[in-house]
Amino acid sequence: MGFLNKLFGGKDESGAAQSVSEVVLVSPMTGDVVALTEVPDPVFSQKMMGDGVAVNPTEGKVVAPADAKVLNVFPTKHAIGLEVAGGLEILIHVGLDTVNMKGEGFDVQVAEGDQVKKGDVLLTYSLELVREKAASIITPMIISNGDMVERMDKHENVPATAGETPVLTVKLK
Repeated sequence: MGFLNKLFGGKDESGAAQSVSEVVLVSPMTGDVVALTEVPDPVFSQKMMGDGVAVNPTEGKVVAPADAKVLNVFPTKHAIGLEVAGGLEILIHVGLDTVNMKGEGFDVQVAEGDQVKKGDVLLTYSLELVREKAASIITPMIISNGDMVERMDKHENVPATAGETPVLTVKLK
């Protein structure tokens, strides 16, 4: 039995269906973790797209917050959707109003359908260019299918290292 089948809720050696009850997500970026309510965009701060945390990055690199499947890479390269254990869907949105940059300064390292490991680089970008051309460099990471979430413990107002520092512990229904 493959590790990924186990990870994504396949059957274990005994044939019993596995279920994942808790998912720990690490920071997708190095920087300071802040509350979603501090994001200067009501779509995120009012949790219209889902709940989560945001990172004020100190470098232009985004890594996988957990072992995951890449669901989508936005054509403008500024956002990536992932599916992690238990079917939890994550959206990482680099900066605010970065869609207007039309991919300038972004270099995506993955494609839709790819399997990635926690800490794998998803994309790199010019932090300076985003700071210059977008509304903000702050990067929300949200759970887009919150109906699956029973409880979310956030680790905010802490410095984080990409791929290492836990920022969200999600208990699934």
